[in-house]
Amino acid sequence: MSATDAAETDAQERLRRGQADHPASPVMRFGPDRPLPLDSGAAIAPWQIAYQTYGRLNADRSNAILVCHALTGDQHVASDNPVTGKPGWWTMMIGPGRPIDTDRWFVICANVLGGCMGTTGPASTGPDGRIYGLDLPVLTIGDMVRAQAMLVDALGIGRLFAVVGGSMGGMQVLQWAAAYPDRVFAAVCMASGARHSSQNIAFHEVGRQAVMADPDWCGGRYLDAGTSPKKGLAVARMAAHITYMSGQSLHAKFGRNLQDRERLTFGFDADFQIESYLRHQGMTFVDRFDANSYLYVTRAMDYFDLAAARDGALSKVFQGSRTRFCIVSFTSDWLFPTSESRAVVHALNAAGASVSFVEIESDRGHDSFLLDIPEQFRIVRGFLTGAARAAGLAFAGRD
Repeated sequence: MSATDAAETDAQERLRRGQADHPASPVMRFGPDRPLPLDSGAAIAPWQIAYQTYGRLNADRSNAILVCHALTGDQHVASDNPVTGKPGWWTMMIGPGRPIDTDRWFVICANVLGGCMGTTGPASTGPDGRIYGLDLPVLTIGDMVRAQAMLVDALGIGRLFAVVGGSMGGMQVLQWAAAYPDRVFAAVCMASGARHSSQNIAFHEVGRQAVMADPDWCGGRYLDAGTSPKKGLAVARMAAHITYMSGQSLHAKFGRNLQDRERLTFGFDADFQIESYLRHQGMTFVDRFDANSYLYVTRAMDYFDLAAARDGALSKVFQGSRTRFCIVSFTSDWLFPTSESRAVVHALNAAGASVSFVEIESDRGHDSFLLDIPEQFRIVRGFLTGAARAAGLAFAGRD
C-alpha cells in the first residue's frame, strides 16, 4: 500500500469512527432522565438515536413511514453514505416517484440500537467517558424497536402509516406490529421471519468467532488499543455474504472463472473470481462497519423469537391486530426461505388479521429485496396505495 493509499485509509477510518458519537445526520438525544429500558433488565442512559428523513410530514402527521434497515445497513437509506460516498442502500425503492414516493410520504430511517453510525452502540462513548465496547448490555430486536418508538414520539408522530423493512428490518417490522399494534396502520415485511433459525444462528456464530479470534480484537477493547480486528471482521463478512446470494446467482456471475490469469497457480492466492470477489467484499466492509457492532446486531437477530413469550403460538401475538400486512418472500432465498414467510402468513390468518402474501420468482437469493426487482416495486407501490385509500389519505385517489 502506498503512503497516499495508507493516508486515505486512515482518514476514512477516522471518519467512520467519528460517526459513532457525532454522525453526519440528525440525532435525537435522551438524557439521564429518559433511560431506555432493555429486554435484559438493564437500561441505557444517556443515549441517542441517529436518523434521516425524506419528504415532508403532512399537517395531520398521517403520512409517516418508518423504514427499518437490515443487519449492516444504516439511516442513509436514500442519501449518500458519509463514510463510503456511495448512494443510499434503497434508492431504487425510496425517493420522488419511487414505490415509496417521498413526494407523498414522510420517510424516517434510523440507525439501529447497537449500530455504529450514530445510535448508541459499542463504539459509542458511555456515561463514564470511555468507549462502551462489550460493557454495553446485549441488545434485542425489541430494544431496537423500543428506541425507534421513542424517536417517533419525539418527532411528534402518534401513529405510523407504515413500517417497512427486509431481513433484520423485517424482524423489526413484525416487532413493531406486535408491540405497538395501534401505532402501525400497515406493515411490509420482506425476506424475513418471526424467529431466527438454528442454521442462521450457526452462520452468525462463525462470524462472531472469526472476529473474536483476531488478535487485534483485544477482548473488545480494540478502539482503546488503537487497533482494529479487520481480518476477523472481513472473514465474518465473507461467510455472511455467501448466504445473501444463491447458488444460481453465484454460478451465473462467477462460475469457475479464473481471476486475471489463464491457469491455476497451485497456491493459495485468489485463483477464482469468486474468491477475489469475497475478499473484496470483506475488505470494503471493514472500512464502514464496527466489529463489536457486528457482534451485537447478529446476537440481536439470534435472540429474535416473536412467539416465545406466547408459548410458541405466533397467532396469539397478532390476535386482534388491525394492522394491514404485506409479506414478501423470494424463491431463491435460503437464508429466510418462503416457508418462514408462510408461517407468519398462517399465524396472521389464524389471528384474523388482514394480510397479503407474494412469493417473487428470483434467482438472486436473499439480497433480492435490495436489488432491481420490478415485481417487488409494483407490489410495494400497490400495497401502499391500497392502504392509503383504506386510511382515507387525501392523495390516495390521485393514482
